[in-house]
Amino acid sequence: MRSSVGNAVIYRFSYTEGARSLEGFRPFDGMTNLEAVYHSEALFPVLLNRLLPKSRPEYNDFLRWNDFNPADPPEPLVLLQRSEGIKKTDAVEVFPCPVPDDHGCYLNYFFVHGMRYQLDRSEAVQALSQMHSGDRLTLRCEPDNPVDPFAVAIDSGSTHIGYAPRYLAYDLTRLLRDCPSGTVNLFAQKVNSDAPFQQRLLCRFQGCWPADFKPCSGPEFEVIPELVEV
Repeated sequence: MRSSVGNAVIYRFSYTEGARSLEGFRPFDGMTNLEAVYHSEALFPVLLNRLLPKSRPEYNDFLRWNDFNPADPPEPLVLLQRSEGIKKTDAVEVFPCPVPDDHGCYLNYFFVHGMRYQLDRSEAVQALSQMHSGDRLTLRCEPDNPVDPFAVAIDSGSTHIGYAPRYLAYDLTRLLRDCPSGTVNLFAQKVNSDAPFQQRLLCRFQGCWPADFKPCSGPEFEVIPELVEV
């Protein structure tokens, strides 16, 4: 969480119940107390280290893959939320809890997951090679999925190309069920043929925001210590 006190920016970090329920989870270095609320005037190293260093030669490409202008880069936290902060050494993903946009609707950007496996299939490779920004994609619930009954598949035409992120699956399943026909849409926002698999296809999801809808509402998202606004 990020807030301002006067002219100062304060970052706050706290664990959620998911840290308690996930088997094998280990607290981050320097933040070992699950009951504590941590404060910092700079983005916590455990998060900052999940961004590509500016010194890397592909940094401008990294900004472009995330649909940002290298000449006007976003602040690190915004870039982290878009890129998901994925590293090969662990399974941690960083994402923002969605809020209604200026029109009171649901708007979210995310990368298609599971593309590494789908691109072993020639039809998936062909579908991606022919895709352009603005192309419409299809969301399809998979209640019989053996790994996640809330899994949401993503198709391009009749070709399966991957999945919505697991952390969004429950929310997207509900929106697909509860939003009026025609109010839920998924588009290709940025097609990155030169990017790693996890950033190959950035999507834009738009949908209604039901009156009683609360994103990230599962018990695993509940904050352990109470956050007091500064």
